[in-house]
Amino acid sequence: MRVLAAMSGGVDSAVAAARAVAAGHDVVGVHLALSTAPGALRTGSRGCCSREDAGDARRAADVLGIPFYVWDFAERFKEDVIDDFVESYAAGETPNPCLRCNERIKFSALAERALALGFDAVVTGHYARLEDGVLRRAVDNDKDQSYVLAVLTAQQLARAMFPIGDTPKPEIRAEAERLALAVASKPDSHDICFIPSGNTQAFLGARIGVRPGKVVDAETGTELGDHDGVHGFTIGQRKGLGLPGPAPDGRPRYVTAIDPGTATVTVGAAESLDVWTIDARGAVWTSGTTPSGPVRCQVQVRAHGGIATAIAEPVEDAAGEPGLRVHLLEPLTGVARGQAAVLYQPDERGDIVLGSGTISATSPHRHTVDEAAPVASR
Repeated sequence: MRVLAAMSGGVDSAVAAARAVAAGHDVVGVHLALSTAPGALRTGSRGCCSREDAGDARRAADVLGIPFYVWDFAERFKEDVIDDFVESYAAGETPNPCLRCNERIKFSALAERALALGFDAVVTGHYARLEDGVLRRAVDNDKDQSYVLAVLTAQQLARAMFPIGDTPKPEIRAEAERLALAVASKPDSHDICFIPSGNTQAFLGARIGVRPGKVVDAETGTELGDHDGVHGFTIGQRKGLGLPGPAPDGRPRYVTAIDPGTATVTVGAAESLDVWTIDARGAVWTSGTTPSGPVRCQVQVRAHGGIATAIAEPVEDAAGEPGLRVHLLEPLTGVARGQAAVLYQPDERGDIVLGSGTISATSPHRHTVDEAAPVASR
């Protein structure tokens, strides 16, 4: 096949491209320029899209003997990922920009251009597995990225390749060393790629500005303090609340609700964070087929953690579009609007990704559900 390898300048995408070459594919490397003002150097393990990253990707392509290009997706990235990130926080949500980048850039904008140019598939260095069109968790659970790929449709997965998902990260670095790839020991990227400083609140504040509001007590409604904007908070947050101390009983306070309309941040006790029901919009089923009724599964609400057994059912969201309602069989805490609810089906060969939706509402109320609901068929 003729495949396009997305090369970020890191070790994972370099080895993914190398494996595509070794498999006999006709491979072309491409680095996505996602920043309108790329820095010359990274800040340790923070940041991306620097000139250093582009240079590292080019040198890896040279070692592999494949053509290499840089494609400018900066404006599309700003509109579809950065602006979405800012707007979501301003609306009191907690978005995942990596998930949006996969959905709208790498497997939409990039894939569309690749197909238009005659490529059969896009290769990336994501830690996930594709087996006969079925998306699964990676072998290396600590590096697993299936959560941020769960927004992909069956059509998009049919044009994707994840060559390194069957290998633990240390072995990927060792393989890069054997291939004489200079990125073999390059640090992994952390935090949000377009916020190299790591200071998300400062980044948001510079774009949203000051939108003052009140911090109130969940039980009494008492005003406890002021804040400069709901974008500085997320559900379950304990530190940085700007309050003089804990509750009168000595217990810590947590953010339990965010109302962007009134700019009100509500805080309360840890037990008030328990969630039993999740509603999600924009449902995607990776098989391409929507289940006919409730299915038993596991739901994950954060990229690393927040997993519980659940009964999930397809519904229509408030706009009449495909959505999800997830009834938890055990409570989860710190579940925020804007996060993804990703559904998994446990399997002896590794968890299967059933689908996902963007969390739009949660409830502390437990509903009676059929706990004997079947698993989704593939």
